[in-house]
Amino acid sequence: MAKEKAIRELEDLPGIGETTAEKLRAAGVDTLEKIAVMSPHDLSEQTGISVDAAKKAVQAAQESTTIEFETGEAILEKRKEIGKISTGSKDLDDLIGGGVETNAITEAYGKFASGKSQIGFQLSVNVQQPRDKGGLGGAVLFIDTEGTFRPERIEAIAKDSGLDPTKVLENIIVVRAISTEQQILTAERADKLIDEKNVKLVVVDSMTSLFRAEFMGRGALGERQQKLNSHVHRLQMLADKHNLAVYITNQVMDNPGIMFGDPTTPIGGNVLAHAATTRLYLRKSKEEKRIVRLVDSPSQPEGECVIKITPTGIKD
Repeated sequence: MAKEKAIRELEDLPGIGETTAEKLRAAGVDTLEKIAVMSPHDLSEQTGISVDAAKKAVQAAQESTTIEFETGEAILEKRKEIGKISTGSKDLDDLIGGGVETNAITEAYGKFASGKSQIGFQLSVNVQQPRDKGGLGGAVLFIDTEGTFRPERIEAIAKDSGLDPTKVLENIIVVRAISTEQQILTAERADKLIDEKNVKLVVVDSMTSLFRAEFMGRGALGERQQKLNSHVHRLQMLADKHNLAVYITNQVMDNPGIMFGDPTTPIGGNVLAHAATTRLYLRKSKEEKRIVRLVDSPSQPEGECVIKITPTGIKD
């Protein structure tokens, strides 16, 4: 008796050939899990196959996908493996629970020159320190969408931290993305690089600038949010799979609907609001000082602290 073929890809499903699989992927149905939760009628409409064939494909997808159940105790044990990267400021570290966590996305939003990129630079140096010095002994994947990466800043921060600037820069892999496609593809193809270089931090500076430029007007909003949603979930997948930290910066706009208080609103709407584990709002104060407010965190109360952005990095 012939052994049944294992179902791992869309093409392995009964009634779904290569052409149909490509059509589904183009429509955003790119995993077996997504097929498993579709109705046969919807699948039939999208692919042109019969409803009976679609029923068999959905059933096969359901049988080939598994849901893992874990106890709270098991999750607590896993949490003990989570690493934290120091921001360079003890006050900021304390505010967010000890540093920027692995297995999570930390988002910093604020106006121009509020210090978002500077924290990214500091983290890119600090992650290379050993664990007892606030690092994870790993490399960095830096996705630069605005041309803001400055190796001179990295050099200055590295020297102040007692590290060899040349080695620190060698451990930062920079991708200058000039389109949303490049930005998305970098994350999609990052697995091999992460394993080979021992990447422990992914920085995206900024997350939304290219999406904002390419998808203009209300008519493009739906497509923009869909792509942004897929991209940010891919980043979370990388964080979980490789136990690394993701730090993203975000642009802001003024919301005219807010009559009282600060009208500054981050770009990306609910997609980023729900995807980021920790959200920080940065705003300028006097001279080198910046006020950092913890807007959202699953484990820390809301609060604020003051940091200084100096020529040699982030300080209290």
